[in-house]
Amino acid sequence: MNKEEISNRVRHQIARVLEIRDDEVTPESNVVDHLGADSLDRIDIVMAIEDEFEIEISDSECWNIKTVQQWIDVAAGKVAAKNPA
Repeated sequence: MNKEEISNRVRHQIARVLEIRDDEVTPESNVVDHLGADSLDRIDIVMAIEDEFEIEISDSECWNIKTVQQWIDVAAGKVAAKNPA
C-alpha cells in the first residue's frame, strides 16, 4: 500500500466520521479548527483509522495529532511497521 492510497483512505475516513465531503479534507486541514471535530469525533476518527488499517493508535498519539497530514503520517508509519518491506 503506497502513501497516496493511505492518504486517500485516511481522508475518506475523516470525512465519513465528520459527515463532510472527501474533498473538504485536505492534508493541511486542522481537524478541530478547520473541520470542526470535537473530542468525541477525534475518538471516532481514531477508531475508524484503526479499523481501516488494522493498526492501533495510542491515546497519547491521538491527542497530539492536529492535522490531517499528521493522521496520514501516523497511519503510514504504523502500516509500514506492521508490513515491513
